[in-house]
Amino acid sequence: MTTLQLNPGLLTLEDLQALHAGGLTLTLDPSAHAPIAASAAVVQAAAAGDAPVYGVNTGFGKLANKRISQGELEALQRNLIRSHSVGVGAPLQPAVVRLMLALKAASLARGYSGVRQEVVDTIIAVHNAGLVPYVPSQGSVGASGDLAPLSHMTLALMGEGEMLVDGQRLPALAALEEAGIAPLTLQAKEGLALINGTQTSTALALHALITFEPVLESALVIGALTVDATRGSDGPFDPRIHALRGQPGQIDVARHYRALLAGSEIRQSHVEGDDRVQDPYCLRCQPQVVGACLDQLRHAALILVREANAVTDNPLVFADDGALAGELVSGGNFHAEPVALAADAMAVAIAEVGAIAERRIAMLIDAGVSQLPPFLSADAGLNSGFMIAHVTAASLASENKSLAHPASVDSLPTSANQEDHVSMATFAARRLQPMISNVAVILGIEWLASAQGIEFLRPLRSSAALEQAHALLRAQCAPMPTDRYLAPDIERATALVAEGALSSVFRNLDGLPTLWKAV
Repeated sequence: MTTLQLNPGLLTLEDLQALHAGGLTLTLDPSAHAPIAASAAVVQAAAAGDAPVYGVNTGFGKLANKRISQGELEALQRNLIRSHSVGVGAPLQPAVVRLMLALKAASLARGYSGVRQEVVDTIIAVHNAGLVPYVPSQGSVGASGDLAPLSHMTLALMGEGEMLVDGQRLPALAALEEAGIAPLTLQAKEGLALINGTQTSTALALHALITFEPVLESALVIGALTVDATRGSDGPFDPRIHALRGQPGQIDVARHYRALLAGSEIRQSHVEGDDRVQDPYCLRCQPQVVGACLDQLRHAALILVREANAVTDNPLVFADDGALAGELVSGGNFHAEPVALAADAMAVAIAEVGAIAERRIAMLIDAGVSQLPPFLSADAGLNSGFMIAHVTAASLASENKSLAHPASVDSLPTSANQEDHVSMATFAARRLQPMISNVAVILGIEWLASAQGIEFLRPLRSSAALEQAHALLRAQCAPMPTDRYLAPDIERATALVAEGALSSVFRNLDGLPTLWKAV
């Protein structure tokens, strides 16, 4: 297994992608040990003192005015985790939980949370043993931290919750014992530090960003294939056009389309003599639309990398910071508004990538625009071709429009109005996965349709890159000269999109930027 050293506050997007993929052994940068010990000492001193300190010797939320005796401090933290483990719904995927564990360890290790080294070491040991705490996906409003999901994660560390092993829920204690990991016994503030924070919503949003990358790469390749299938012009991708606007994503997308279409015999066959003055927007404006989406996604990636490195629990411990030396200071870093707004922007971008792809399918099957046979069938009438496959794409594009409604604008007060504005970041990020799945299906349908369109133009050939994309599809899905059962082909094409089969085509375009180059 590859070893990744956690450098608190310095995680890169590449680190996060590697954590998401799995197969890593984590180690902690030794320089983190001293700050962890210093902040833990501040908390231990507060626990031994008489002054009320939130989360150390008081109740939580609306119960912060309730003092807790020194003999009950461990029970306070244990009860906090038990009472807050109230999540519902399907479990979070292992890749998301791996990110949660790593992000929580990295955040605590910055030395502002007041936990002992043992807490960080236990989290890393659970990750390295390949254990996946069972964390229900629903139940967080993205403020005061992702309380319920992080509580389920912590309960498993304590040996009281459950682990997900080969798809089965098993008692956490047995899994810890088999891995040789001692269950975590919480001391003052440690339960609060573990569940305050945005690690679940951030992990979910990162999961979406990472899983959407191959889908977005596929969208560019398939969109270019549709341009050639409909004998569209490459003029709209002229770099001079995009330089005049200056939008980075637009400039990059246009570069990709030029590279994908370079050398196409189909394009050369209609450079002269084409009576169409301008292509439909779904072809001509792809750099402007998908490029704007790319800019939004790049900005979201920047926000998420910052959040992955952040300290987001409360109160924060300043062990040696000038005037605040040795103090615990209450604040609101647990409020996940940055993640919520980033996830909402991602949702709109994801929906738009699917929306313009659906329009390209509609154009492909419209003989009056595409100049291809109606519904891509040589014997239309007897055959319906791609008529209803487009309807499926339209239904999914419409679903995504509803799912793209911003979650961050819908706050509900909680905790007896103590927590009176919340971010809904966890749902904002969680809802991205069904949207990505919908876009993958739309693109799978477009790939099938554009490949069929290319075949009507034979013996002319497209560019080398697009012929590779065509061959990848045809290795799994045969042409459809007459009507047949198409749903299995849609499923296979969708799987190729989601799995990144077209990423090899996209990433072999020499000298072009990666999608997340700005991060």
